[in-house]
Amino acid sequence: MIALKNIRVIDLTQVMAGPYCSMLLADMGADVIKVEPPGKGENTRQMGPPFVNGESGAFLSVNRNKRGMTINLKTEEGKKLFHKLATTADVVVENYRPGVVRRLGIDYETLSGINPRIVYCSISGFGQTGPYSNRGGYDLIAQGMTGIMSVTGERGGNPVKCGLPITDLGAGMFACYGILTALLAREHTGKGQYVDTSLFEAGIAMSVWESTEYWYSGQIPQPTGSGHRISTPYQAFKASDGYFTVGADAPHHWPKFCEIIRLPNLPYDERFIDGTVRLKNLSELILLVEEQTKNQTRSYWMEKFEDAGIPAGPIQTYAESLCDEHTLSRKMVTNLEHPIAGSIKALGIPVKLSETPGEIKSPAPLLGEHTEEILQEIGFENEEIKRMRQNGIA
Repeated sequence: MIALKNIRVIDLTQVMAGPYCSMLLADMGADVIKVEPPGKGENTRQMGPPFVNGESGAFLSVNRNKRGMTINLKTEEGKKLFHKLATTADVVVENYRPGVVRRLGIDYETLSGINPRIVYCSISGFGQTGPYSNRGGYDLIAQGMTGIMSVTGERGGNPVKCGLPITDLGAGMFACYGILTALLAREHTGKGQYVDTSLFEAGIAMSVWESTEYWYSGQIPQPTGSGHRISTPYQAFKASDGYFTVGADAPHHWPKFCEIIRLPNLPYDERFIDGTVRLKNLSELILLVEEQTKNQTRSYWMEKFEDAGIPAGPIQTYAESLCDEHTLSRKMVTNLEHPIAGSIKALGIPVKLSETPGEIKSPAPLLGEHTEEILQEIGFENEEIKRMRQNGIA
Protein backbone atom coordinates (compact mmCIF):
# COMPACT_ATOMS: atom_id res chain seq x y z
CA MET A 1 0.00 0.00 0.00
CA ILE A 2 1.07 3.58 -0.70
CA ALA A 3 0.07 6.16 1.92
CA LEU A 4 -1.99 8.55 -0.24
CA LYS A 5 -3.31 5.97 -2.71
CA ASN A 6 -6.96 7.03 -2.42
CA ILE A 7 -6.35 10.79 -2.53
CA ARG A 8 -7.03 12.65 -5.79
CA VAL A 9 -5.32 15.99 -6.31
CA ILE A 10 -6.10 18.50 -9.06
CA ASP A 11 -2.92 20.41 -9.84
CA LEU A 12 -3.48 23.85 -11.39
CA THR A 13 0.05 25.04 -10.70
CA GLN A 14 3.08 26.04 -12.71
CA VAL A 15 6.84 26.67 -12.45
CA MET A 16 8.20 25.63 -9.00
CA ALA A 17 6.38 26.01 -5.66
CA GLY A 18 3.04 24.51 -6.69
CA PRO A 19 4.36 21.69 -8.88
CA TYR A 20 6.86 20.77 -6.17
CA CYS A 21 4.04 20.56 -3.60
CA SER A 22 1.88 18.33 -5.80
CA MET A 23 4.88 16.17 -6.75
CA LEU A 24 5.54 15.47 -3.07
CA LEU A 25 1.93 14.28 -2.78
CA ALA A 26 2.24 12.22 -5.96
CA ASP A 27 5.42 10.55 -4.69
CA MET A 28 3.43 9.28 -1.72
CA GLY A 29 0.75 7.77 -3.95
CA ALA A 30 -1.79 10.54 -4.56
CA ASP A 31 -3.47 10.54 -7.97
CA VAL A 32 -2.30 13.98 -9.12
CA ILE A 33 -4.03 15.28 -12.25
CA LYS A 34 -2.08 18.17 -13.75
CA VAL A 35 -4.56 20.43 -15.55
CA GLU A 36 -3.05 22.68 -18.22
CA PRO A 37 -4.45 24.89 -20.97
CA PRO A 38 -4.62 23.28 -24.42
CA GLY A 39 -1.94 24.28 -26.90
CA LYS A 40 1.34 25.00 -25.11
CA GLY A 41 0.46 23.95 -21.58
CA GLU A 42 1.92 25.64 -18.52
CA ASN A 43 4.83 28.04 -18.86
CA THR A 44 7.49 25.70 -17.51
CA ARG A 45 7.20 23.51 -20.61
CA GLN A 46 8.98 26.32 -22.48
CA MET A 47 11.58 27.03 -19.79
CA GLY A 48 15.20 26.14 -20.50
CA PRO A 49 17.94 25.33 -21.08
CA PRO A 50 18.38 22.49 -20.49
CA PHE A 51 16.06 20.79 -22.95
CA VAL A 52 16.16 17.03 -23.60
CA ASN A 53 14.94 16.21 -27.11
CA GLY A 54 12.84 19.36 -26.91
CA GLU A 55 11.42 18.57 -23.46
CA SER A 56 12.09 21.11 -20.70
CA GLY A 57 14.33 19.76 -17.95
CA ALA A 58 12.72 22.24 -15.55
CA PHE A 59 9.28 20.77 -16.26
CA LEU A 60 10.49 17.18 -15.99
CA SER A 61 12.10 17.84 -12.60
CA VAL A 62 8.92 18.71 -10.65
CA ASN A 63 6.08 16.93 -12.48
CA ARG A 64 6.83 13.23 -12.23
CA ASN A 65 4.21 10.74 -11.03
CA LYS A 66 1.38 12.95 -12.35
CA ARG A 67 -1.25 12.42 -15.01
CA GLY A 68 -1.67 15.18 -17.57
CA MET A 69 -4.97 16.69 -18.71
CA THR A 70 -5.92 19.77 -20.72
CA ILE A 71 -8.96 21.96 -20.02
CA ASN A 72 -9.70 25.41 -21.44
CA LEU A 73 -10.84 27.13 -18.26
CA LYS A 74 -11.66 30.33 -20.13
CA THR A 75 -14.72 28.69 -21.70
CA GLU A 76 -18.01 28.00 -19.96
CA GLU A 77 -17.92 24.35 -21.03
CA GLY A 78 -14.36 24.01 -19.78
CA LYS A 79 -15.37 25.49 -16.44
CA LYS A 80 -18.28 23.04 -16.13
CA LEU A 81 -15.92 20.19 -17.00
CA PHE A 82 -13.54 21.31 -14.28
CA HIS A 83 -16.41 21.50 -11.77
CA LYS A 84 -17.33 17.91 -12.59
CA LEU A 85 -13.71 16.84 -12.12
CA ALA A 86 -13.64 18.68 -8.78
CA THR A 87 -16.54 16.56 -7.47
CA THR A 88 -14.19 13.55 -7.66
CA ALA A 89 -11.22 15.30 -5.99
CA ASP A 90 -9.93 15.56 -2.45
CA VAL A 91 -7.48 18.41 -3.05
CA VAL A 92 -7.02 21.34 -5.43
CA VAL A 93 -3.69 23.18 -5.55
CA GLU A 94 -3.26 26.47 -7.44
CA ASN A 95 -0.65 29.20 -7.59
CA TYR A 96 -2.25 31.92 -9.69
CA ARG A 97 -2.02 35.52 -8.58
CA PRO A 98 -4.79 36.24 -6.01
CA GLY A 99 -8.14 36.91 -7.67
CA VAL A 100 -7.56 34.89 -10.86
CA VAL A 101 -9.31 31.70 -9.74
CA ARG A 102 -12.33 33.72 -8.62
CA ARG A 103 -12.59 35.32 -12.06
CA LEU A 104 -12.36 31.85 -13.63
CA GLY A 105 -15.07 30.51 -11.31
CA ILE A 106 -12.85 27.80 -9.84
CA ASP A 107 -12.15 29.38 -6.43
CA TYR A 108 -12.56 27.69 -3.05
CA GLU A 109 -16.01 29.13 -2.35
CA THR A 110 -17.34 27.84 -5.67
CA LEU A 111 -15.75 24.38 -5.43
CA SER A 112 -16.59 23.84 -1.76
CA GLY A 113 -20.22 24.51 -2.65
CA ILE A 114 -19.96 21.64 -5.14
CA ASN A 115 -17.77 19.41 -2.97
CA PRO A 116 -17.76 20.35 0.75
CA ARG A 117 -14.94 17.85 1.44
CA ILE A 118 -12.49 19.61 -0.87
CA VAL A 119 -9.18 20.83 0.56
CA TYR A 120 -8.18 23.84 -1.52
CA CYS A 121 -4.62 25.19 -1.33
CA SER A 122 -3.46 28.51 -2.75
CA ILE A 123 0.26 29.26 -3.02
CA SER A 124 1.17 32.83 -3.92
CA GLY A 125 3.98 35.32 -3.57
CA PHE A 126 2.60 37.09 -0.50
CA GLY A 127 -0.59 35.29 0.57
CA GLN A 128 -4.25 36.05 -0.06
CA THR A 129 -4.49 38.94 2.43
CA GLY A 130 -2.33 41.86 3.53
CA PRO A 131 -1.00 44.97 1.76
CA TYR A 132 1.26 43.01 -0.61
CA SER A 133 -1.22 40.29 -1.55
CA ASN A 134 -1.76 41.54 -5.11
CA ARG A 135 1.93 41.73 -5.94
CA GLY A 136 3.52 39.18 -8.22
CA GLY A 137 5.77 36.83 -6.33
CA TYR A 138 9.10 35.35 -7.36
CA ASP A 139 11.65 33.51 -5.28
CA LEU A 140 14.20 36.32 -5.81
CA ILE A 141 11.75 38.97 -4.57
CA ALA A 142 10.74 36.90 -1.53
CA GLN A 143 14.38 36.19 -0.63
CA GLY A 144 15.09 39.92 -0.72
CA MET A 145 12.03 41.07 1.21
CA THR A 146 12.19 38.44 3.98
CA GLY A 147 15.81 39.18 4.91
CA ILE A 148 17.36 36.03 3.44
CA MET A 149 19.55 37.94 0.97
CA SER A 150 20.73 40.31 3.71
CA VAL A 151 22.36 37.42 5.59
CA THR A 152 23.65 35.43 2.60
CA GLY A 153 27.19 35.84 1.29
CA GLU A 154 30.54 36.73 2.80
CA ARG A 155 30.94 39.01 5.80
CA GLY A 156 30.86 42.63 4.69
CA GLY A 157 29.89 41.66 1.13
CA ASN A 158 26.98 42.54 -1.12
CA PRO A 159 23.56 40.86 -0.67
CA VAL A 160 23.52 37.43 -2.33
CA LYS A 161 20.64 35.19 -3.34
CA CYS A 162 20.62 31.72 -1.79
CA GLY A 163 21.90 29.27 -4.40
CA LEU A 164 18.64 27.27 -4.22
CA PRO A 165 15.14 28.71 -4.84
CA ILE A 166 14.61 28.37 -1.12
CA THR A 167 11.29 30.26 -0.75
CA ASP A 168 9.79 28.48 -3.76
CA LEU A 169 10.72 25.06 -2.39
CA GLY A 170 9.85 26.10 1.16
CA ALA A 171 6.40 27.30 0.12
CA GLY A 172 5.84 24.01 -1.69
CA MET A 173 6.75 22.02 1.41
CA PHE A 174 4.65 24.20 3.73
CA ALA A 175 1.72 23.84 1.32
CA CYS A 176 2.12 20.05 1.39
CA TYR A 177 2.20 20.17 5.21
CA GLY A 178 -0.96 22.31 5.24
CA ILE A 179 -2.79 20.01 2.83
CA LEU A 180 -1.97 16.88 4.81
CA THR A 181 -3.00 18.61 8.04
CA ALA A 182 -6.33 19.63 6.47
CA LEU A 183 -6.91 16.09 5.17
CA LEU A 184 -6.31 14.73 8.67
CA ALA A 185 -8.72 17.30 10.14
CA ARG A 186 -11.32 16.26 7.56
CA GLU A 187 -11.27 12.76 9.05
CA HIS A 188 -12.72 14.30 12.23
CA THR A 189 -14.96 17.06 10.83
CA GLY A 190 -16.04 15.61 7.48
CA LYS A 191 -15.34 18.98 5.88
CA GLY A 192 -12.53 20.33 3.75
CA GLN A 193 -10.99 23.76 4.22
CA TYR A 194 -8.92 26.49 2.62
CA VAL A 195 -5.10 26.43 2.89
CA ASP A 196 -3.26 29.70 2.19
CA THR A 197 0.54 29.98 2.13
CA SER A 198 3.18 31.97 0.29
CA LEU A 199 6.81 32.38 -0.69
CA PHE A 200 7.04 35.37 1.64
CA GLU A 201 5.86 33.38 4.65
CA ALA A 202 8.20 30.51 3.80
CA GLY A 203 11.14 32.92 3.90
CA ILE A 204 10.03 34.41 7.22
CA ALA A 205 9.25 31.02 8.78
CA MET A 206 12.70 29.60 8.00
CA SER A 207 14.49 32.61 9.52
CA VAL A 208 14.66 30.96 12.93
CA TRP A 209 18.18 31.90 14.08
CA GLU A 210 18.04 35.32 12.44
CA SER A 211 14.78 36.43 14.09
CA THR A 212 16.11 35.14 17.41
CA GLU A 213 19.30 37.17 17.08
CA TYR A 214 17.38 40.33 16.27
CA TRP A 215 14.71 40.00 18.96
CA TYR A 216 16.93 38.87 21.83
CA SER A 217 20.13 40.79 21.17
CA GLY A 218 18.89 43.86 19.34
CA GLN A 219 21.51 43.27 16.66
CA ILE A 220 20.54 43.20 12.98
CA PRO A 221 21.79 39.87 11.58
CA GLN A 222 24.61 40.14 9.05
CA PRO A 223 26.09 37.70 6.50
CA THR A 224 28.34 35.06 8.02
CA GLY A 225 29.76 33.43 4.89
CA SER A 226 29.92 29.70 5.54
CA GLY A 227 29.98 30.30 9.29
CA HIS A 228 27.31 29.86 11.95
CA ARG A 229 25.53 32.78 13.52
CA ILE A 230 26.27 31.87 17.14
CA SER A 231 28.92 29.10 17.07
CA THR A 232 32.51 28.68 15.92
CA PRO A 233 34.40 26.92 14.48
CA TYR A 234 31.43 25.82 12.43
CA GLN A 235 32.21 26.67 8.83
CA ALA A 236 34.25 25.94 5.72
CA PHE A 237 38.05 25.92 5.67
CA LYS A 238 40.48 25.66 2.80
CA ALA A 239 42.38 22.44 2.09
CA SER A 240 45.04 21.89 -0.58
CA ASP A 241 42.48 20.51 -3.05
CA GLY A 242 39.32 22.45 -2.20
CA TYR A 243 37.21 23.24 0.86
CA PHE A 244 35.71 21.23 3.69
CA THR A 245 33.29 22.00 6.50
CA VAL A 246 33.77 21.20 10.15
CA GLY A 247 31.61 21.62 13.24
CA ALA A 248 33.98 21.79 16.21
CA ASP A 249 32.08 24.33 18.27
CA ALA A 250 31.16 21.99 21.14
CA PRO A 251 33.38 22.34 24.23
CA HIS A 252 34.69 18.77 23.96
CA HIS A 253 35.41 19.13 20.21
CA TRP A 254 37.36 22.39 20.31
CA PRO A 255 40.54 21.07 22.01
CA LYS A 256 40.57 17.95 19.78
CA PHE A 257 40.19 20.13 16.71
CA CYS A 258 43.16 22.25 17.73
CA GLU A 259 45.31 19.17 18.32
CA ILE A 260 44.45 17.75 14.90
CA ILE A 261 45.38 20.97 13.07
CA ARG A 262 48.61 21.14 15.09
CA LEU A 263 47.70 24.22 17.14
CA PRO A 264 47.39 22.57 20.60
CA ASN A 265 47.84 25.84 22.50
CA LEU A 266 44.96 27.62 20.78
CA PRO A 267 42.33 26.67 23.42
CA TYR A 268 44.40 28.54 26.03
CA ASP A 269 44.77 31.71 23.94
CA GLU A 270 42.60 34.45 25.48
CA ARG A 271 41.29 35.37 22.02
CA PHE A 272 39.82 31.90 21.56
CA ILE A 273 39.24 30.54 25.05
CA ASP A 274 35.46 30.16 24.65
CA GLY A 275 32.81 30.43 21.96
CA THR A 276 31.86 34.03 22.69
CA VAL A 277 35.37 35.44 22.30
CA ARG A 278 36.09 33.15 19.33
CA LEU A 279 33.21 34.79 17.48
CA LYS A 280 34.61 38.24 18.25
CA ASN A 281 38.02 37.22 16.91
CA LEU A 282 36.81 35.01 14.09
CA SER A 283 38.88 36.63 11.33
CA GLU A 284 42.10 35.95 13.24
CA LEU A 285 40.99 32.40 14.00
CA ILE A 286 40.26 31.62 10.35
CA LEU A 287 43.72 32.84 9.28
CA LEU A 288 45.44 30.68 11.88
CA VAL A 289 43.38 27.59 11.06
CA GLU A 290 43.79 27.87 7.29
CA GLU A 291 47.54 28.30 7.59
CA GLN A 292 47.44 24.69 8.74
CA THR A 293 44.55 23.17 6.79
CA LYS A 294 45.67 24.40 3.36
CA ASN A 295 48.69 22.10 3.52
CA GLN A 296 46.71 18.84 3.36
CA THR A 297 43.91 17.42 1.22
CA ARG A 298 40.23 17.26 2.10
CA SER A 299 40.37 13.48 2.49
CA TYR A 300 43.29 13.81 4.91
CA TRP A 301 41.30 16.13 7.17
CA MET A 302 38.10 14.06 6.80
CA GLU A 303 39.90 10.98 8.10
CA LYS A 304 41.43 12.86 11.04
CA PHE A 305 38.18 14.49 12.11
CA GLU A 306 36.12 11.33 11.67
CA ASP A 307 38.55 9.37 13.84
CA ALA A 308 38.18 12.06 16.52
CA GLY A 309 34.37 12.08 16.33
CA ILE A 310 34.23 15.65 15.01
CA PRO A 311 31.55 16.28 12.35
CA ALA A 312 33.14 17.26 9.04
CA GLY A 313 32.58 16.89 5.31
CA PRO A 314 33.99 17.98 1.96
CA ILE A 315 32.32 20.77 0.00
CA GLN A 316 31.25 18.92 -3.12
CA THR A 317 30.06 20.05 -6.52
CA TYR A 318 26.80 18.60 -7.78
CA ALA A 319 28.86 16.35 -10.05
CA GLU A 320 30.38 14.89 -6.87
CA SER A 321 27.26 14.99 -4.69
CA LEU A 322 24.96 13.24 -7.15
CA CYS A 323 27.49 10.42 -7.60
CA ASP A 324 28.37 10.11 -3.91
CA GLU A 325 28.09 6.54 -2.65
CA HIS A 326 25.85 7.67 0.19
CA THR A 327 23.52 9.54 -2.19
CA LEU A 328 23.17 6.38 -4.24
CA SER A 329 22.80 4.08 -1.23
CA ARG A 330 19.90 6.22 0.02
CA LYS A 331 18.26 5.95 -3.43
CA MET A 332 18.32 9.69 -3.96
CA VAL A 333 18.97 9.28 -7.69
CA THR A 334 16.63 7.25 -9.88
CA ASN A 335 16.11 6.58 -13.59
CA LEU A 336 12.93 7.06 -15.60
CA GLU A 337 11.95 6.44 -19.22
CA HIS A 338 10.22 9.36 -20.94
CA PRO A 339 8.54 8.79 -24.32
CA ILE A 340 10.33 11.78 -25.90
CA ALA A 341 13.25 12.68 -23.62
CA GLY A 342 14.28 9.03 -23.35
CA SER A 343 16.21 7.78 -20.33
CA ILE A 344 16.34 10.55 -17.71
CA LYS A 345 17.49 10.85 -14.12
CA ALA A 346 15.39 12.17 -11.26
CA LEU A 347 15.95 12.92 -7.61
CA GLY A 348 14.72 10.29 -5.18
CA ILE A 349 12.18 10.52 -2.36
CA PRO A 350 13.78 12.09 0.75
CA VAL A 351 11.37 10.58 3.29
CA LYS A 352 11.43 6.82 3.81
CA LEU A 353 8.30 5.24 5.31
CA SER A 354 8.64 1.72 6.68
CA GLU A 355 5.08 0.52 6.01
CA THR A 356 3.72 2.74 3.22
CA PRO A 357 6.75 3.95 1.24
CA GLY A 358 6.49 6.33 -1.67
CA GLU A 359 7.24 5.33 -5.23
CA ILE A 360 8.55 7.00 -8.37
CA LYS A 361 6.71 5.24 -11.16
CA SER A 362 6.32 7.64 -14.08
CA PRO A 363 7.99 10.68 -15.64
CA ALA A 364 6.27 14.04 -16.12
CA PRO A 365 3.28 13.66 -18.45
CA LEU A 366 3.14 14.85 -22.03
CA LEU A 367 0.72 17.74 -22.53
CA GLY A 368 -2.78 16.31 -22.18
CA GLU A 369 -1.45 12.76 -22.19
CA HIS A 370 -4.20 11.36 -19.97
CA THR A 371 -7.09 13.65 -20.92
CA GLU A 372 -9.26 10.99 -22.54
CA GLU A 373 -8.50 8.47 -19.80
CA ILE A 374 -9.58 10.91 -17.06
CA LEU A 375 -12.68 12.07 -18.94
CA GLN A 376 -13.78 8.47 -19.26
CA GLU A 377 -13.23 7.97 -15.52
CA ILE A 378 -15.58 10.84 -14.66
CA GLY A 379 -18.34 9.61 -16.95
CA PHE A 380 -17.90 11.07 -20.45
CA GLU A 381 -18.59 8.95 -23.51
CA ASN A 382 -16.17 8.69 -26.44
CA GLU A 383 -18.23 10.84 -28.82
CA GLU A 384 -18.49 13.63 -26.25
CA ILE A 385 -14.76 13.43 -25.56
CA LYS A 386 -14.00 13.61 -29.29
CA ARG A 387 -16.21 16.71 -29.65
CA MET A 388 -14.54 18.48 -26.70
CA ARG A 389 -11.11 17.70 -28.08
CA GLN A 390 -12.02 19.00 -31.54
CA ASN A 391 -13.49 22.19 -30.07
CA GLY A 392 -10.46 22.91 -27.87
CA ILE A 393 -12.40 22.44 -24.64
CA ALA A 394 -10.13 19.64 -23.40
